[in-house]
Amino acid sequence: MKQNELKPPAGSKRNRKRVGRGDGTGHGSYSGRGVKGQKARSGGGVRLGFEGGQLPIVKRLPRRRGFTNIFKTEYSIVNLGKLGVFAPGSKVGPQELLEAGLVKSVRRPIKILSDGEINQPLVVKADKISAAAQRKIVAAGGSIEEIPDAT
Repeated sequence: MKQNELKPPAGSKRNRKRVGRGDGTGHGSYSGRGVKGQKARSGGGVRLGFEGGQLPIVKRLPRRRGFTNIFKTEYSIVNLGKLGVFAPGSKVGPQELLEAGLVKSVRRPIKILSDGEINQPLVVKADKISAAAQRKIVAAGGSIEEIPDAT
């Protein structure tokens, strides 16, 4: 195969529509613009968001208040009551939580909250653990390991 023999696949290339080249083409006289009016003129048309003079929707609706902090840390939340699926004395880390289906991904840091009760001793390893959750884990005979920051 030579460079001068290369061809695009059949049907992949199409001739552009040449408007205003006679009525025989099907795109003559008005060139697909209809009859008269602002949109038929050269340079015609209205600006983005223009609604014919009525108050545009962007002005009718109240603006969004505040701002979104792009540096906010989004945690995967796990409540203490859900840790009952693990065997007593087992180590509970991000990978174990993922396998148990308690978190969707290990990309986000994990935070343990104190909602629910824990009855068996567990070794819990997470990025953040609330103070109330820490008290409940220690009271059940378990221990806590915090994952150090990656910074």
